[in-house]
Amino acid sequence: MNNLQWLDEVKFNEQGLIPAIAQHHQTGRVLMVAWMNREALALTAEKNQAVYFSRSRKKLWHKGEESGHFQTVHEIRLDCDADVIVLQIEQHGGIACHTGRESCFYRKLTSNGWEIVDAQLKDPSQIYAEKPAHSHNPHTLAMNASTAQSEQVEVLDYLGQMMTERKAADPDSSYVAKLYHKGLNKILEKVGEESIETIIAAKDFKAEAHEDNKNDLIYEVADLWFHTIVMLGYFDLEPQVVLNELARRQGLSGLVEKANRQH
Repeated sequence: MNNLQWLDEVKFNEQGLIPAIAQHHQTGRVLMVAWMNREALALTAEKNQAVYFSRSRKKLWHKGEESGHFQTVHEIRLDCDADVIVLQIEQHGGIACHTGRESCFYRKLTSNGWEIVDAQLKDPSQIYAEKPAHSHNPHTLAMNASTAQSEQVEVLDYLGQMMTERKAADPDSSYVAKLYHKGLNKILEKVGEESIETIIAAKDFKAEAHEDNKNDLIYEVADLWFHTIVMLGYFDLEPQVVLNELARRQGLSGLVEKANRQH
């Protein structure tokens, strides 16, 4: 989303923040409430992943950067007064709360007072570990949690299933559904854009081999792979077929592979 004029309609408070409510995109359950500044909201819209602003740490907070419990954003809504954001999200790992529960709203008022009604799905001590200080580069923040994320979901299976669902979904329900609605040419256009951005990131990393440029490159390759998976989904092809082809090639020498491609 290159045109950021829409941000001018958002009413941030005196501290430059706006409350953001994260709601499960299927069940409608409210999972958590956090704060966003202008940059966090712009990144959330651009990357379709929830990025908040930590008031205590005074910095951007990519949800899942420590826990691996990322939030994929399907839709962003603004209320009638333009001062509250609602995110329709998919919660990876099924845990939004730092206490290890699905929702931060796990206490219900009863005749006996506040009662805990949600089970703890995971011990917080097993979720969080100390992280060394890193750059504020948003791609670096995202990369800090990449290992944790891969442990939470079978990424390719998940993406393949997601493509099938998005093809049949309302175009306004998500970024991917909108791409499928616009057709193959739009999808290929995005693949081309991400290819160029990957090339630029690779050249930047070669010129200056520091962590931010490394993570920019990883992030852009991830974007490229994602959009090629969208393209495969257009043809009802699962990502696994590409892995199968790569596995097949492991049994071929370079000469045999070259010979096969010439026939």
